[in-house]
Amino acid sequence: MNPLGVLRAKRRSKCTRRSEMAPNPVKYRKPSIAMTRSDHDALVRLAGSISGKNPTVADELFAELDRARVVEEPELRWDVVRMGSTLRFTTDAGEARTVTLVFPGQADIAEGKISVLTPIGVALIGLSAGQSIDWAARDGRIHRLTVESVENKGGVSTPHAADSELRTS
Repeated sequence: MNPLGVLRAKRRSKCTRRSEMAPNPVKYRKPSIAMTRSDHDALVRLAGSISGKNPTVADELFAELDRARVVEEPELRWDVVRMGSTLRFTTDAGEARTVTLVFPGQADIAEGKISVLTPIGVALIGLSAGQSIDWAARDGRIHRLTVESVENKGGVSTPHAADSELRTS
């Protein structure tokens, strides 16, 4: 079994035990997501490296990686949140925030840089402008956020402006 298969098997085993202990009251369909192969590979390594120290976040990240449509860099639309994207989102509480999604070593809340290893960072990866997702905060409360716009190197996308745009090299 390859290393990713071993990590996924461990994650599934933990998820099974956890679900036997406490049923998940939240039942909703998550939006489809996409990511580049390079982001996917880097995030698999990152999730594997933290699985012993922070299994909950690792499990959540592995779950997103498992359901993501993985594409080569030129095939990913401009409006998709990827590592390094700056995006604006609104919450169910009416708050609007602009943040940049980064790897843990680059995170700085004061500068609006949030780690992909936070619950909200895991929720954001792979979403497109216009998509909404429910996510659980560290205190267990469920929140909903909607991506309003995404800025990646080379352009800005909103739900209306980037429906058919593809990233080109």
